[in-house]
Amino acid sequence: MTATPWLVWKSLANRRLSAGLALLSIALAVTLLLGVERLRNDARSGFANTLSGTDLVVGARSGPVQLLLYSVFRMGDATNDIRWQSLETIAAQPLVKWVIPLSLGDSYRGYRVLGTDLRYFEHYRYGDRQPLAFADGKAFGEVFEAVLGAEVADALGHRIGDRIALSHGTGRASLNGHADKPFTVVGILARTGTPVDRTVHVRLQAIEAIHLDWTGGAPIPGLGLSAEETRKFDLSPKRVTAALVGLKSRAGVFRVQRFINEFRDEPLLAILPGATLQQLWGLFGIAERALLAISGLVVAVGLAGLVAVLVASLGERRRELAILRSLGAGPRQIFLLLASESLVLAIAGSALGVAMLYALVAALGPWLGARYGLTLGLYGLQPREWLLLAAVLAAALASSTVPALRAYRMSVADGMTIRI
Repeated sequence: MTATPWLVWKSLANRRLSAGLALLSIALAVTLLLGVERLRNDARSGFANTLSGTDLVVGARSGPVQLLLYSVFRMGDATNDIRWQSLETIAAQPLVKWVIPLSLGDSYRGYRVLGTDLRYFEHYRYGDRQPLAFADGKAFGEVFEAVLGAEVADALGHRIGDRIALSHGTGRASLNGHADKPFTVVGILARTGTPVDRTVHVRLQAIEAIHLDWTGGAPIPGLGLSAEETRKFDLSPKRVTAALVGLKSRAGVFRVQRFINEFRDEPLLAILPGATLQQLWGLFGIAERALLAISGLVVAVGLAGLVAVLVASLGERRRELAILRSLGAGPRQIFLLLASESLVLAIAGSALGVAMLYALVAALGPWLGARYGLTLGLYGLQPREWLLLAAVLAAALASSTVPALRAYRMSVADGMTIRI
């Protein structure tokens, strides 16, 4: 007598409730395991695509990660600024196609303010080279006009036509404000899932205008200029915080990078954003491993539930197993029967877990993309995901040896004995 598929199926069908619970626990564990793995991969891909289509990020000489943090992620502050003349020299290089100036230092209710120009909306790319789009309104034109990121508008409830007052410095605790020079919201960007969503965008000339009557980080006593009065002054930018550089050909990226890093007029640093993003993501390696470890523990709990169900059912199956033994089934066949049951439950649970994963991605993917900019792809299982599934099946087969060995040691007399 052998553990035929028909016998395995009938055995599981006879215990459909306990088998179903074991199958569900494995399915949920596999869904979580693969979900965390896919979320990790897609988040890493999205993180790496926070900035795309930009060949170089330029700032004052510091560390590459620090430059990337304040220029792209709006975290921290620059050690120094860049002179406008230096930026013009870089823009004049034959291999340079465009330069986007970035000026940071002010905030609005905890959100960073970015001074830039119209090239920002024309050339800035994220994700798979996706351009910025407007959910409402248009780009700024006048000096005191502002464009809000999607998160700023949603969190603070702003609409087109609202007036806002910026603060000097960063953070919610910034007290020195520019209330005398309010801005009008003229545009709200579509959500990108990048730091753009958490940024207030204004013109470079606006940054100059709100600081005309300031010095040393504080208003000049006795001197107060209205918004209209500032228009009479030369508002051409003198210094910027950083710049994004696009080249006519990527073949010249190292040549331009070397030119900037060896710039004689002032110490500058040019970094490759893609390489530095990967370096920055490496700092989150511990969190990645922790998530995967938690998922592994959940799978272990699911397999432990499978073992518990099989072991607990042995008491109820004593007579069934004894009858099988009396019909000619040896200890080896009993062992294979229970091992086969565990493997069938693991395979069915894994398949159900994969189906649940795709159902969740299809249902939540559009919402996550629109709300958080996290794109979850409906693509086939990746090699690493296949390895994880194989590991689950191997672990299920290994764990099945516990009840199978116990059943292996049971004699015919064990099943025929009446226990009171």
